[in-house]
Amino acid sequence: MASKTIRVKIVPANLLYSNGQLVEGVVWELLCEVKMPVAYSKDLRCKALAAVERGIPKKDVYEMFNIGRNSLYLWRKRLEETGSYSAKTGYQKGYGHKITDLEVFKSFVQQHADKTQAEMAELWPGEVSRRTISRMLKKIGFTRKKDLWISRKG
Repeated sequence: MASKTIRVKIVPANLLYSNGQLVEGVVWELLCEVKMPVAYSKDLRCKALAAVERGIPKKDVYEMFNIGRNSLYLWRKRLEETGSYSAKTGYQKGYGHKITDLEVFKSFVQQHADKTQAEMAELWPGEVSRRTISRMLKKIGFTRKKDLWISRKG
């Protein structure tokens, strides 16, 4: 796994007011190396696989290029199966949404405005939870709170 260097500012706690405003004082900068999920370059992959093909022991290769043993194994496997050792691309990030068409959902909500979220979940074509209905209502700008003003005459 490749790494990136990030810059972090550290402020001593005794130099802050209670509202978080910085009082005069020292601000230290710290450079630290953080492991981030960054794909190895195609060039590095090529060099590492070429070294294995030349007969250099795998242990020496992954130590020389500072890569994981499993990464080298996966690259060789992918090269044998697909003919390419490039990083995977185009895979889905995040989860698949069960309600994808917001316009259809808006019209559904307008038709069933008097229903609870649980009832809407049961009426929606397809299996969705009450929580999914809640998230989508929030996304389209509907709130659970209603402006019902009841005047009491007394």
